[in-house]
Amino acid sequence: MKDQMLQQKYNQRAFKDRMARYFVAVGGVSVIIAILLIFFYLLQVVIPMFESADISESHRYTAPGSGKTLYLGLEEQATMAVRFTDNAHIIFFKPDTGQVIFDKELMLPAKISSVSANFDRVILGLENGQALVVRYIFDLSYPGDVRTITPGLEYPFGEEPILLDESKQPLTQINIQLNEEGTGLAAITSDNRLVFARYQQEESFLTEEITTVLAFRSEQAFEGVINSIALSPGLDHLYVSVDDVILRDYALDEEGFDGNFNDYKMQRKITRLQLLLGGSSLLVGLEDGEVQQWMSVRNEHGRVFTFIRNFHQSKQSVSEISTEQQRKGFAVADIKGEITLYYSTSQRTLTNINSAKQTITNMAWSARAQNLLAVDKQEQIYLYRVRNEYPEVSWDVLWGKIWYEGYDEADYIWQSSASTNEFEPKFSLMPLTFGTIKAAFYAMIFAVPIAILGAMFTAQFMAPRMRQTVKPSIEIMEALPTVILGFLAGLWLAPYVETHLAGIFILLLILPAGFIFSAWLWERLPNKSIFEGWEAALLVPVVLFLIWFSMILSGPVEILFFDGDMRTYMTDQWGINYDQRNALVVGLIMGFAIIPTIFSITEDAIFSVPQHLIRGSLALGASRWQTMMKVVMPAASPAIFSAVMMGFGRAVGETMIVLMATGNTPLIDLSIFQGMRTLAANIAVEVPEAEVASTHYRVLFLAAFILFIFTFVFNTLAEVIRHRLRKKYSGL
Repeated sequence: MKDQMLQQKYNQRAFKDRMARYFVAVGGVSVIIAILLIFFYLLQVVIPMFESADISESHRYTAPGSGKTLYLGLEEQATMAVRFTDNAHIIFFKPDTGQVIFDKELMLPAKISSVSANFDRVILGLENGQALVVRYIFDLSYPGDVRTITPGLEYPFGEEPILLDESKQPLTQINIQLNEEGTGLAAITSDNRLVFARYQQEESFLTEEITTVLAFRSEQAFEGVINSIALSPGLDHLYVSVDDVILRDYALDEEGFDGNFNDYKMQRKITRLQLLLGGSSLLVGLEDGEVQQWMSVRNEHGRVFTFIRNFHQSKQSVSEISTEQQRKGFAVADIKGEITLYYSTSQRTLTNINSAKQTITNMAWSARAQNLLAVDKQEQIYLYRVRNEYPEVSWDVLWGKIWYEGYDEADYIWQSSASTNEFEPKFSLMPLTFGTIKAAFYAMIFAVPIAILGAMFTAQFMAPRMRQTVKPSIEIMEALPTVILGFLAGLWLAPYVETHLAGIFILLLILPAGFIFSAWLWERLPNKSIFEGWEAALLVPVVLFLIWFSMILSGPVEILFFDGDMRTYMTDQWGINYDQRNALVVGLIMGFAIIPTIFSITEDAIFSVPQHLIRGSLALGASRWQTMMKVVMPAASPAIFSAVMMGFGRAVGETMIVLMATGNTPLIDLSIFQGMRTLAANIAVEVPEAEVASTHYRVLFLAAFILFIFTFVFNTLAEVIRHRLRKKYSGL
C-alpha cells in the first residue's frame, strides 16, 4: 500500500513536471511566433516602397478633331482629356477611346504662334502680338449618384485677347506664371525682343466686377536665337536658351528687366526648358537625352544659379518634358519616341517605354500621376497607365546627403510635411538614428556608473537592514510612468538647468572633490566601526549640501566669468548654441529612468556570488575591495553585461521622455547643449498624422523596422558575449 501511494505521488509529480514543461515550451514558442509576426508585418508594410515603377500603353488612336496638337490636358482620374490645336479648336474627349465630348472654336483675330500653360491655365500667343488666357475646367458632379464630368472654359483675362507686344509682332515663345501679387506673361517676338508684362486683377467695390489691369510692361532686346523660355513663379527670373548652348538667367524687378543677366554655357545643345513643381528648380533638356536640374543657391557672393544633379537614360535629343502636378517627378520624351520617368529628389530613373517609335510632341499627367497622355508628330495619341507609388524613396534619400530645394548644400534632413503643395518631403533617417544613439549615449553615461557602483556597494558593503530599504525603493522607481518623468523634464528640469547652467558644471567638479574630502574625514573619525554599512546614509546630507552649494554658486560664477549669462556667453564667444531641451536634460532624466533596470540586475548578480569565493579571498589576505574587483565582479560580469545591455535597449526604445524633453529637432549635432529627435519619438509624433499607405506612413514603419532589427541584433550580440563571459568565469 505504501509503495502504491509513493508511486501515485511520483506519477502526479511527473505529470505536473510534464505539464509545466509543455506550458513553458508553448509560452516560449508563442513569444517567438509573436516576434516573427511583428517582423513580417513590418516587412510587409515596408517592402512596397522599394518596388520598381511600371508604365504600359493602354490605348492608342488618332487624335480626335482637326489640326495639330499644341497642348494636352488630362482630368484627375483620366476620364476626360482636352486638346488645344493650331486652328484654334479646344477639344474635350475621352482619353481611352478618343470620342469627342465637346469642341469649341475660338474666334481669334490672328493665328496662334505659340502656346504655354500653368496647370489648367493655357496661354495662346498670336501672330499680332496679342495673347489669350484660357482655363479649361473638368466640373465634377454626381447626378443620380453617378460620377459625371462636365467640360467647361473660362477666360481669366476676358474673352478678348490682351495686347502683350505693342509692336504687334508675332509671339514665337510665350510663358505664364501666377502668384499672389498678380500674373506674369513673358514672350519672345519675331524681331528678337523679350517682352515681360505683369497684370493685376482688381475688384470693383460697387459692382464686385473683376477687371484685369496692366501693372507694367518691359522689353529687352537680344542677339541670337531663343528656342525655349521659362518664367519663375516669383516673377523675378526669366530663363532662356540662347543659340542652343547658353542658358541665360535674366533678373526681373518691380519694373521688369533690370538689365542684369548671367550666362551659363552648356557642353551640348539645349532643346527644352521646364520648371519643376514649385518653380524652384529648372529642368534643362539636352540633345543627347540628358536632363539637368538647376536651382538658385546662396553662397558668399549672394545667390547663384547652380547645377544640382542630372538624369540620363536616353541617347536621343529631348523633345518634351512634362512635370507631375503634385510631386517632384517628371517624364522626358525624345525624338525617337522613348518616354522615361524620373524623380528629381531621389535622382532615380524609374522606368521607360517606347511604343510610339517617333517624336513625342506633347505630354500631360493626371493629377495623381497614375496616367500619362502623349501625342506624337503624326497626331497619334497614347494613353499610358503608370504604377509609381513611392518614387521619393531610395538608399541615398534614407541614408545619404541630398541637396534639397531651398538649401545651400546637400545635407541629412527629415521634414515630412509642410503647408505648401509644392513641398518635397525629406525622409533622411540619419538624423533620427543619430538622435536615438545620442540620447541613449548620454543617458548611459549618467546611469551606468551610478547604477553599477551603487549595486556594488549595496550588495557587498551596505548593512542588511539598510539594503532591505534601499533595494526595493530603487526597484519601485522603475514603475514610475515615463510620461511623468518626461513631463517633469520638459516643464521643470529643462528650465531649471537653463537658469543654473553654471551650477550644473560646478557640481560636476565639487561632487567628486566633496566625496574625496568626506572619505578623508571618515578615515580620521574615532569609533567609526559602529557606522559600518551605513556610510551611504551618512553621505546623503553631504550630497544634498554639495548640490545646494553648487546652485548657490551658479549666479556669482556667471557674473564673474560669463558676463552674467553663461548661455549667451557660450553663443557669442565660443559659437555654442544652447537649446533649452537638450541632450544634457535627456541624459539626466532618462539616465534616472534606466538606473533601476541596471541596478536591480547588477545587484542581484553581485549578491548571488557564492559566499565561499568571497570568504576564501578574504581568508587569503585580500581586502574587501580587492575581493570585489578580482573575484566578485568577474563572477558577476555576465549578468552585469546583460544589465547594461538591457538598460541600453530601454534607452534606445524610450519614447515619452525624449518626446517631451528633447525639443524634437532632427539635427545631427554632437553638442550636449542641442536637442535631437529619436526614431521612437518620431514614430509617436507622426504616425497619427500620416496618410495610410503613403510614403510617409511606410517610412515611419521602416523606422520601426530599424528599431526592431537594431534591438534584435544588439540583444543577440549581447547574449553571445554574455555566454562567453559565463563560460570564461564558470570555473570560479
